[in-house]
Amino acid sequence: MKTTKATWIWYPGDFEIWLGNIFNNRRTERGAMFPPFWKQDSHYVTVEFSKAFSLEREETISIAAEGQYNLALDGKLQFGMPKTFVVPKGDHKLNVKVWNQSTPPALFVNGETIYSDSSWLATYEDKLWIDENGVAHGSGIYVPAASWYFNSPDTPPSSFHLEREEKRPACSYDVATNGTLYDFGRETFGYLKIKGLQGSARIYYGESREEALDKEHCETLDVVHGHCPMDSGKWIMDHENCPLSKAFRYVYIETDQGARYDDVLMDYEYAPYDRQHTGSFRCSDDGINRIWDVAAYTMDLTTREFFMDGIKRDRWTWSGDAIQSYLMNYYLRFDTECVKRTIRQLRGKDPVTAHVNTIMDYTFYWFKSVLDYYEYTGDADFVREMWPRMVTLMDYVESRLNADGMAEGQPDDWIFVDWVDFPMHKRGTLCFEQILLCKALETMALCAKLLGINKSDYRVKAEQLRNKVRQTFWSYEQKAYYHAIEDGQLNKQITKFPNMFAILYGYAYEEQRREIMQSVMLNPDIPAITTPYMRFYELETLCMDGLHTQVLQEMRDYWGGMLREGATSFWEKYVPTESGTQHLAMYGRPYGKSLCHAWGASPVYLLGKYYLGVRPTKPGYAEFEIRPALGDLDWLQGDVPTPHGMIHVEMNRHEVKVFATEGSGTLYIADRQVPVRSGIEVCISY
Repeated sequence: MKTTKATWIWYPGDFEIWLGNIFNNRRTERGAMFPPFWKQDSHYVTVEFSKAFSLEREETISIAAEGQYNLALDGKLQFGMPKTFVVPKGDHKLNVKVWNQSTPPALFVNGETIYSDSSWLATYEDKLWIDENGVAHGSGIYVPAASWYFNSPDTPPSSFHLEREEKRPACSYDVATNGTLYDFGRETFGYLKIKGLQGSARIYYGESREEALDKEHCETLDVVHGHCPMDSGKWIMDHENCPLSKAFRYVYIETDQGARYDDVLMDYEYAPYDRQHTGSFRCSDDGINRIWDVAAYTMDLTTREFFMDGIKRDRWTWSGDAIQSYLMNYYLRFDTECVKRTIRQLRGKDPVTAHVNTIMDYTFYWFKSVLDYYEYTGDADFVREMWPRMVTLMDYVESRLNADGMAEGQPDDWIFVDWVDFPMHKRGTLCFEQILLCKALETMALCAKLLGINKSDYRVKAEQLRNKVRQTFWSYEQKAYYHAIEDGQLNKQITKFPNMFAILYGYAYEEQRREIMQSVMLNPDIPAITTPYMRFYELETLCMDGLHTQVLQEMRDYWGGMLREGATSFWEKYVPTESGTQHLAMYGRPYGKSLCHAWGASPVYLLGKYYLGVRPTKPGYAEFEIRPALGDLDWLQGDVPTPHGMIHVEMNRHEVKVFATEGSGTLYIADRQVPVRSGIEVCISY
């Protein structure tokens, strides 16, 4: 039965927490399960849903629930768990309480005028009592119920799954008498399928050929069996698919003596997207086009139930990785539901007992991700939903500040910043962390203002911290921010991390910004960044300074370097001076490096925002600007998705064309400002 109005509802965030626990616990290391090492919350097992109605005539409703439930009309419990119920004419209130230990309690109600949607209220608090007449009294704290696209009673939230598509290997090689190597042509993700297996097979997965053939050290493997029931004469596999999804390009299958199988396939697993509402980019440089294509494919592989980091090893949601995925997503697929799911899942529930992912910087990124989401979508309701958890998370942050009001790592904190190839202590009071904290406090102030909440103290605290950072860490002699304070002493090491974030977050006034660019960002004596993670921010800083030609060359050298090494998706880390199997090693393991990592896809964001030049200037692209830049390209063209349409940009050395299906904006080109209106193409010669 289909419906056009009713939808499944649940307590906000519980679906994401439940799904996230399944998602984060799929990681294995050579066949052993490997759960995340931070606190995992659970959904509320009992949730009450309520709605008040005024009916001109009686109405029959149908009821479905994930879990056991009871129904109260005007505070009086009804018999059993009715599948249908007649609501009398008049003013009434329905309360449905659902209990489910295994999946989030969810409700589906369908009638002519009464149907479940986000206008219903939900509470997990059971503060009701029932009098001698069977009438319930009291209430909990109610919030708007959550919903998504589960619009049929036959497809409850717990049925959610990604799409699958069967694919064949590109080629295969006999390696040994009982072993065959299969090459699927490029990095991929899904379930291996072995058809007609008779006997047992051991499966060794590899993002590289070397990894798949190294039976002792490959990161992931499976052992599968076909069996022959006595006297049946037929071989049977419990499942044709291997039990867990894996990341791989190569698969080495080795069978026991006498065993055989008929065929090897895979079910490619992916998150679907609207192909009519997706970003694109093309230019005069085929190498840059190839970089954009592989970056987009990397994003698609790491966009799953949530935005994950790497598809082979961790397969977890990490806040630092995710904030970059959100930004890249806004220029590629504009999948806002995946953004919200990931933000909710990362935050979890109260009470707060540790930083997000246990990492201080990742907590600060989490705050900013909420504001970024609002700026790109205009969805204030999501900010309102997140606000109580923003407050309690910030309370936790502030409870751990040192005597100077700065963030300093505690024994149970992980201070990450980045993976570095040069000596850099991460203890004490890091300038980098204070800049992120300042931005988090500013985010709180801006979100409070948006929601009409009087929390001016966040703005004051942000300004005070901003001034303190400048007074404490800025060197007028070196024209740079120093690294940290350790044991009361100033650590005068200079790195790019705090300096580029001072520019990105607008904390460097114009003269200071120019000084940082020369003394740090363009200074070859400053230690180089070797992860795509921080190259994301480094190259954005250069783009903000108008160095588009230099950034294109950086892309050719860095991301193009990975392609020249045979990459089919972008890596967790790339050091150009390494060669051969050195590119595969990390964490002290020969194949520990992720060869498909979300933070490797940053060219999608950089090319969309700084070359097509599109960004919102009012939330949700109500207004926008277009500042296209060629760098050393002869021409470029592409599309940027917005909440309600697309913005198309074409540019060559003589002319710019733009077309927006929604909203209004301004085209900036050659010192000219040209208005852009929805549905009207603008063509400017310069």
